[in-house]
Amino acid sequence: MKVVATDKAPGAIGPYSQGFISNGFVYTSGQIPVDPATGDVPEGIEAQTAQSCKNVGAILEAAGSGFDKVIKTTCFLADIADFSAFNGVYAEYFTSKPARSCFAVKDLPKGVLCEIEVIAEA
Repeated sequence: MKVVATDKAPGAIGPYSQGFISNGFVYTSGQIPVDPATGDVPEGIEAQTAQSCKNVGAILEAAGSGFDKVIKTTCFLADIADFSAFNGVYAEYFTSKPARSCFAVKDLPKGVLCEIEVIAEA
């Protein structure tokens, strides 16, 4: 196993890694929409979805992978009413249409509106 770490995505806010490469696959931790340069969270579901996707992309890049190699995503929404708006932005990044699960959850870290984790080929 190899740890994946980059300063182009937010650092872990707990006892975990941004990602791992194991047996030819990249596993990312859930990425919330924190701008790694400023620590700020943008407002609105569209902006937060885009930032979460950018954070995922940075980890994939650090692992030598990319959005085109994503096999599976798991997405968490603070409000299922944001599903359509989330999908609109998500589709711009995950153009290969990987398998996906999407859940509405009670709360997310830092009060954000979405979180995305992925499994991809390395």
